Amino acid sequence: MDKKLTGFTNIQKLDPDIIVDLKYATEDNFTGKVIYDFTTAIARTGTVYKLAEASAIVKKQGYRLKVWDAYRPVKSQKKLFEVYPDPKFVAEPNPNFSHQKGVTFDLTLTDNLGNEVEMQTGFDDFSEMAARKAPRTPEQEKNYKILNDAMLEAGFVGYENEWWDYRDSQMDEYEPLDADPNEYKIKKKVVQNTCTKSK
Repeated sequence: MDKKLTGFTNIQKLDPDIIVDLKYATEDNFTGKVIYDFTTAIARTGTVYKLAEASAIVKKQGYRLKVWDAYRPVKSQKKLFEVYPDPKFVAEPNPNFSHQKGVTFDLTLTDNLGNEVEMQTGFDDFSEMAARKAPRTPEQEKNYKILNDAMLEAGFVGYENEWWDYRDSQMDEYEPLDADPNEYKIKKKVVQNTCTKSK
């Protein structure tokens, strides 16, 4: 794999239209606690390129992607596993796996204005209803298909027990790598107003 693709990249650097709402940076998650101290979503650069491709696909249909979780440090995974030690839904701490390696996204679909569309469950629903084979209403099926088709076409594979979880099909080609998402914040350009005096 090209070394240029193995580092980390802020997902909004490639596509600012992707919405970032990192649930574990807030108390709005299954633990009820803040799990990590950053609000910037990063992933391995090659994986981010694939996400940008999926985003382009859904945008053509009038939708956007909303990312709930991307790279997740091992120390954060330990916190989650302590609360819910069930590998079916919460992986054991392992720097060579999934979110901890930066090759996985938890995400959903929104309309063009950023409103979440109807899916079969909310995020981190640890019930059988979250499975990809679970029954869906016609509306939920339509929305799921738009998301799933785009992610598969872009080069991801879906985790069978969580409809929102997608992993890079090339995940095994990446070695473990640590990063601090706070170092990948996009700096906003400061526009300076210059006044010229008339002679």
